[in-house]
Amino acid sequence: MQKVDLAERPDWRDHAKEVGFTFADMHGEPYWDETSAYAFSLEQIETDLEDPATELHAMCREAVAHILDSEDLMERLAIPEAHRDLVADSWRRGDPEIYGRFDFAYDGKGPAKLLEYNADTPTSLYESAAFQWQWLEDQLAAGVLPEGTDQFNGIHEALVARFGAVFEAESDLHFTAVGGNPEDYGTVEAMGWAAREAGLGAHYCDLDKIALSDDGQFLDDQDRRIAVLFKLYPWEDLLRDDYASHIAGSGCLFLEPAWKSLLSNKGLLPVLWQMFEGHPNLLPAFFEQDVSDALAGRGAAAPEVASAFGRAEAKLTAGYVRKPILSREGASVEIVQDGETVERSQNPDYAEHPRIVQAYAPLPQFDGFRPVVGAWVVGDTCVGIGMREDKSRITQDLSRFKPHYILA
Repeated sequence: MQKVDLAERPDWRDHAKEVGFTFADMHGEPYWDETSAYAFSLEQIETDLEDPATELHAMCREAVAHILDSEDLMERLAIPEAHRDLVADSWRRGDPEIYGRFDFAYDGKGPAKLLEYNADTPTSLYESAAFQWQWLEDQLAAGVLPEGTDQFNGIHEALVARFGAVFEAESDLHFTAVGGNPEDYGTVEAMGWAAREAGLGAHYCDLDKIALSDDGQFLDDQDRRIAVLFKLYPWEDLLRDDYASHIAGSGCLFLEPAWKSLLSNKGLLPVLWQMFEGHPNLLPAFFEQDVSDALAGRGAAAPEVASAFGRAEAKLTAGYVRKPILSREGASVEIVQDGETVERSQNPDYAEHPRIVQAYAPLPQFDGFRPVVGAWVVGDTCVGIGMREDKSRITQDLSRFKPHYILA
């Protein structure tokens, strides 16, 4: 794994405007950055990223069943009691999933380490699936990259196949996101594009324009019944909205399904460690309330995790990350090393939520930036990656998206 300086395409900004990539710059800073790219060997892609992500996804599905069998874990993951049956029923019915994104710390030398699973509403889909592929084709045509250079990117094709496998031809699907957010709309449109290519109807409606009929069905802004809804709106918020009580009786299939609320929750991380302790792609993780006294030297870990904590204590003492179970873009995350906080997010959102602690896996540094590998899973298989980098140890909303390629 290396970071390689490359010539930018001279007209890439014009192309971005043509295809509607309106968030190539965000917050006054570049978001898409092709002044350099990350290069991988084929073995690194297949052995260190693709296979582990596919395996981790299967492990996460095992974790869903485990969590649903435990009222204590449902409570710890802050699943509202009134809607736990909704979550459980979606799993038992086999409501289909479409996609998700694992975020890995990876330096090209050792096993990739899972930082979190964006299982419900992962963004950066368009730039991962489409714009970086166009970058590869353009750079090959220009001779910037040698003939035979490839990219780990079957994301769009896998989405088309997944929609085609789940739904009958000409089925109507609806897609929604909070209005006025170009990045969210880019993700939703990438999904709609795949659905249309699979022979399905794809209708978009802003989230706040979805209505409820007199007989309890969801309606779009043209009063059409919504039978299937892909929502780029997190379950942790949806389950606390007034409309949540209408979901079960609406007859609407939600994508991602309600059971994904168990995986898009950082409480998943200690559950995975409990179930698969020592797995090479996992970091030791615990619910903070179980180990806070032990970490502070004020007492012992909770009896049910004391043995596991003892085996992980040296790693956690050297460094750990404290994360709210519900958090996005690094909000309210802090890194502690040798008992001292070395970095803390300036965004205090989500600070009121319970927290987990996870052993600290430092991100590698390239030219002052720290990359995170986003491994995309469609259905049950890893099908591509996207790279984001940040100057901060905590990847936040000012991170940059970088293209990648596989060395010929």
